[in-house]
Amino acid sequence: MSSSSNKPRPPLLFFLLLLASLAASQEFTYKGFSSSGGGNNPNLTLNGTAEIWPSGLLRLTNETSRLLGHAFYPTPLRFLDAATGAAVSFSTQLAFTVVPEFAQLGGHGYAFVVAPDPRLLGSLPSQYLGLFSAADDGNATNHVFAVEFDTVQDFEFNDINGNHVGVDLNSLVSNMSASADHVGVNLKAGDVVAWIDYDGAARVLNVSIANATVSPVAKPARPLISFRVDLSLVFREEMYVGFSASTGLLASSHYVRGWSFRLGGGAAANLDVSSLPALPPPPKSGKNRTSVILAAAFSAFVAAVVLAGAGAYGFYRYKNRDVIEAWELDYGPHRFKYGELRRATRGFRDRELLGSGGFGKVYRGVLPNSGETVAVKRVSHESRQGLREFVAEIASIGRLRHRNLVQLQGWCRRRADLLLVYDFMPNGSLDRHLFHSSSGADGAKGSSPPRPVLTWPVRRRILRDVAAALLYLHEGWESVVLHRDVKASNVLLDGDMSARLGDFGLAKLHERGANPSTTRVVGTLGYLAPELTRTGKATAAADVFAFGAVVLEVVSGRRPIEPRAAPEELVLAEWAWERYAAGEVEKVVDKRLAAGEYDAAEVAAAVKVGLWCSHPSPAMRPTMREVVRYLDGGEAGEVPEPPPPPPLPPACSGDVGFDDFVHSYPSSSFERAAAAGGGWDAGTQTSVATFPFSPLSMRSTHVSM
Repeated sequence: MSSSSNKPRPPLLFFLLLLASLAASQEFTYKGFSSSGGGNNPNLTLNGTAEIWPSGLLRLTNETSRLLGHAFYPTPLRFLDAATGAAVSFSTQLAFTVVPEFAQLGGHGYAFVVAPDPRLLGSLPSQYLGLFSAADDGNATNHVFAVEFDTVQDFEFNDINGNHVGVDLNSLVSNMSASADHVGVNLKAGDVVAWIDYDGAARVLNVSIANATVSPVAKPARPLISFRVDLSLVFREEMYVGFSASTGLLASSHYVRGWSFRLGGGAAANLDVSSLPALPPPPKSGKNRTSVILAAAFSAFVAAVVLAGAGAYGFYRYKNRDVIEAWELDYGPHRFKYGELRRATRGFRDRELLGSGGFGKVYRGVLPNSGETVAVKRVSHESRQGLREFVAEIASIGRLRHRNLVQLQGWCRRRADLLLVYDFMPNGSLDRHLFHSSSGADGAKGSSPPRPVLTWPVRRRILRDVAAALLYLHEGWESVVLHRDVKASNVLLDGDMSARLGDFGLAKLHERGANPSTTRVVGTLGYLAPELTRTGKATAAADVFAFGAVVLEVVSGRRPIEPRAAPEELVLAEWAWERYAAGEVEKVVDKRLAAGEYDAAEVAAAVKVGLWCSHPSPAMRPTMREVVRYLDGGEAGEVPEPPPPPPLPPACSGDVGFDDFVHSYPSSSFERAAAAGGGWDAGTQTSVATFPFSPLSMRSTHVSM
């Protein structure tokens, strides 16, 4: 045998070199992320607000609200064994720091991520941490594994507190989470070191954290989280590894100082925290003593010369300053500056006006810093909604989180001007779509182009969305929230025609199980429950009654009260009950929907739910949980027969029309509207104890007396 046969063949040598190169690429260490700190490691792929400072510090987000940042290792790594398909063991250590804009107020969070695409397309900031969107959160097709370090408690995702670590598999609802308080770590204060280790053979994930007060930082003997999970069900063969962070209404700067990673077994390299890039020092506030003396002398001279003008200017600034009272500090949503909202709405010009009502005007605005389109509600001076209602709205909306509620982004108060900033709903309110063909029905200034008729599937989805929102208000939050002004004009439609319930100006919170009380009857004519005229107490059943009016309104395309209609069609609930009792449910359906354009069984179920919710007796009405179940079912046979209304008392027998109700209440809003020479508008706001007349309401009053 020749000596040349002992030499490795070139293909085999190439294969061995390729394997060695591949194995080397499975481990890396960044002692800072600049060219010097990263060593021979490639530069990270950055997205969003992420940036690398000359010192080597990686900053994912800055102190700007509602933004996100991504940073990923630039090449994919093989996370699944090619032969068995099992998830490969990996280990990582990272040193990070969260610096909130306001001490102890996080915004919003940070995560270590393994994902198939480093761009995380469609991801959103705020509570979504730059990982998912509302549409894809929870989808198994995401193939995203993340360990979140969350500094804000989001009830939408069942967060345990505002200082926790969670393991997320394709969703922001953590599969397992633990409070960082258990190990004495505050994620919003100081440097933190985290260890994330996955044993592919045992299928166990361990997460540990510790304060980086001294160097070297010792890994805790007991992990904060130990979770049995098979990541082969989440991973694809090749995945990207990196970080994601976001800010919400409040902002935080999320820094990563160092990172080591190892794939294929063994522990990642230990980081020497003392050798990592340091955070920038806080800005210095001191000045040169000589400069201060000269500046003070010059200022005194200028003040002596222009004392009169400076005094007048100071008085003007004093009158127009933003005064922050003690109670304003107790509420969480972001407080905007008045000048910022004034610029966003171009000085509250009429051309930016979206609509107006009893509580003031709503303007379209574009925030100057982010360019985001918002809706700004400016409460007028003469409005009945005063400071008490404004505080209630801040206290309730600011902490509510549900996909079918209009999100409050922030607020502002400047003297008597009260302003609320909401997410912008491009498709406007529900009543404009239902009554677009009626002249001036939507109450907006000027004429608007005709809108397409809402199809039955869209209407049914709108009802389900509103029902889900009310169920969350009544049962899904820590306190019961009574909306007290449910109506079509307060149902707003986003770009996908999904419904969101808005205008919580009349919302009233009371502890679950307590007896709700109020000092005055508020609401909108046509949606007020009859018992409110007697007791004056708002209850969840009163919201259910108003929802019943909305259901019949959506099905029929008619307002709850039509003053110009025939006497027998004056009150929608009464007319719909007569059609239902006569077996003519199809006559309740909007005439603009042809017979083949809707499901008769679904329409019948909706009419039943609407009549049941509109029952004069609150004890006979369903709860919103029952309503949601029946609307989700959608079949008329699944909905119980609505209880019939009580019989009409003899004293009220015969034909009693709309005029009789007007004359029986001389001080009612109807007579005032008639005296003013204008017609009654179904969207008019009222705070008097009146209720639109119908024999149903008369029967309820008679029975309870």
